[in-house]
Amino acid sequence: RDFCLSRGLGDVYKRQGVNWGDEGKGRVIDLLAEKADIVVRYQGGNNAGHTVVTGQGKFILNLLPSGILHSKVICILGDGMVVDPEHLSKEIAQIREKGVLVTPDNLRLSSRATISMPWHRAQDELEESRLAKTGAAFGSTKRGIAYAYSDKYRKKTIRMGDLLHLDEPRIQARLKMMLDSKNLELSGCYHQERMSYPALLSWCEKQAALFAPYICDTGSYLEAALKNGKNMVLEAQLGAMRDIDYGIFPYTSSSSTISAYGPIGAGIPGEHLNQVVGVLKAYSTCVGAGPFVAERAMPEAWMEALRKSGGEYGAATGRPRRVGPFDAVASLYGLKCQKADKIALTKLDVLSSLDVIPIIVGYRHGDETTTCFDPLEDLDSCEPIVEYLPGWKEDISACTDYNDLPDKAKAYITRLEKLLEHEIQFISVGAERNQYLLKGEWL
Repeated sequence: RDFCLSRGLGDVYKRQGVNWGDEGKGRVIDLLAEKADIVVRYQGGNNAGHTVVTGQGKFILNLLPSGILHSKVICILGDGMVVDPEHLSKEIAQIREKGVLVTPDNLRLSSRATISMPWHRAQDELEESRLAKTGAAFGSTKRGIAYAYSDKYRKKTIRMGDLLHLDEPRIQARLKMMLDSKNLELSGCYHQERMSYPALLSWCEKQAALFAPYICDTGSYLEAALKNGKNMVLEAQLGAMRDIDYGIFPYTSSSSTISAYGPIGAGIPGEHLNQVVGVLKAYSTCVGAGPFVAERAMPEAWMEALRKSGGEYGAATGRPRRVGPFDAVASLYGLKCQKADKIALTKLDVLSSLDVIPIIVGYRHGDETTTCFDPLEDLDSCEPIVEYLPGWKEDISACTDYNDLPDKAKAYITRLEKLLEHEIQFISVGAERNQYLLKGEWL
């Protein structure tokens, strides 16, 4: 299937999660990448993952953009990311084993991207363990992402470009300042063994030797590419509910997942998005702690059956995802945050075994009901208002046209469109690359 991406001056397309993440964004970006020249990750780190199934196998990508699976696509890790070099080197090795080419010709790392240091993981694990004893844990993936972003804003970190200047006194002075600060925190607060400067410098030199050929001013490269008519897809991690400003604080990511931040995190702050694709799952899922109204809609047996049918386990951690019916209240809020032009609905096939299909159409809080989502509300006190539609009880994985779907499946999609006040243009009906169909005008 062709995606008619216009040429001329380059276009910037954005694919973004609408809910808590885990919406199936990886397979959508993989599809968009077929007609893209460049795919850019613009925020987050390796604390979440995208799963893509191709003829070469199943790929779980934590840092690498999904476009890396297309040989003609240039992939960028952008300015707004935090990059764990050790994790990145392992991820590259894993996909190379499956025959995917990764070289400085098709992967470039922004010199402005923040480095996630080994102590960031240590801090994350230590603090999450401390909080867990009090019942106040955030549900962190313990990958150190929050601490890397924290140090970025405290000006106590280095960036990928600094690896190219480790012999300069200014960089060495910053490393020593950072190390002194971390030793105070880790040894003083958590009673950990102090780290040495020679060990830190050696670690940095190792990363520099591996990644120096990949590091460059990616912002200038992207600006030139757009002037030359190249098409670009910006890829985020997680969804609107995990945005640091607009999500369910403090159960959020540590960076902005909102589409408006895309050009900034990519390294092209003066550019505008031509189109935003919002990705929704046909039901609700959530990894990690925090309020999740949808899981109170159905009994545990229903949720476990859905979890197994949909393979709902975290791509980065393997943790069982929290699941529930499609939440139209939260999804409408997410769509407004993302200002999505198009909607992709994933995993419709997972609902095929259900006799009836629940949809959350409102929240009840005490004697009041609402259809407006407020992330600052006491969501743990909200009860879902559930509507039921008849299931279609048919295998839809072979459908290639919208009209091939059972009438009850089409009725479910129509109801979602009414609740979301938006047409759904893309529907996935299976995990394979070609198991999708289009409805209405796509890209």
